[in-house]
Amino acid sequence: MADRTAKKQEEQQEAEERSAPSARVVHAAVSEQGEDELNRPTSSLFWSGLGAGIAMTASVSASGALHHFLPDTPWREAVTSLGYPLGFLIIILGRMQLFTEQTMVAVLPLARKPSLACLGRVARLWLVVFLANMLGAAAGAALAVFGRVQSDAVLTGMVGVAAKLLERAPLEVLMQAIPAGFLIASVAWIRSATEGSGFSIVFAITYGIALCGFAHVIAGASEAFLLLGHGEAGLGWVTGGFLLPALVGNIIGGTGLFALLAHAQVKDEI
Repeated sequence: MADRTAKKQEEQQEAEERSAPSARVVHAAVSEQGEDELNRPTSSLFWSGLGAGIAMTASVSASGALHHFLPDTPWREAVTSLGYPLGFLIIILGRMQLFTEQTMVAVLPLARKPSLACLGRVARLWLVVFLANMLGAAAGAALAVFGRVQSDAVLTGMVGVAAKLLERAPLEVLMQAIPAGFLIASVAWIRSATEGSGFSIVFAITYGIALCGFAHVIAGASEAFLLLGHGEAGLGWVTGGFLLPALVGNIIGGTGLFALLAHAQVKDEI
């Protein structure tokens, strides 16, 4: 009898170890991460966000290099999109501040305990991280165009990849930014629910964004500033034609859809 009880306890313990964490546990883990980010000094958020904006240029560079070296075939764009995850992998796995990822993480503590004070903290994080990401993206694009850190052939490939943004109307950008915001917001949730470094998660999600042609405001900013510096686009298009609609769409997808839905599924259990 004692042996049977001990065996049953061992089986139960093994079952618990093998089972995925509940939604409440994942929600608590992501909320805790959000609290940590909200408590960070403004200077830390800024420098981390600036580094993230610069690092995002790696996505454009890798995609541009693939675009240059690959032949002009129907499958060229699908393979070129393999370069898109590079910047995200550097930023997310390197724990840098990416605006769209923090959109969901920072909102959960506010959803758990709404208050004006918490709303102010979320607004501070959003503002600092977004501005730092923009400055970093602009600096990275300027370095690519004027610093000649890559060959002229690769730069031409980068411009070729970025030029696809010019084909989209502002409303198209907004609508295509909604699923991108939803998917990027899901990264923190999925990584908290699984074990491992998250490389495959980040790669799969961001490659899917590129493959489907969705619009991400920070990655797109690197491309938009590249077009601006190269003389392919004007400042009015950069701000009004891409950045603003992409920002609104990412917020709708990341906060309005994923974050609030993620909270709604557990709000009656916490």
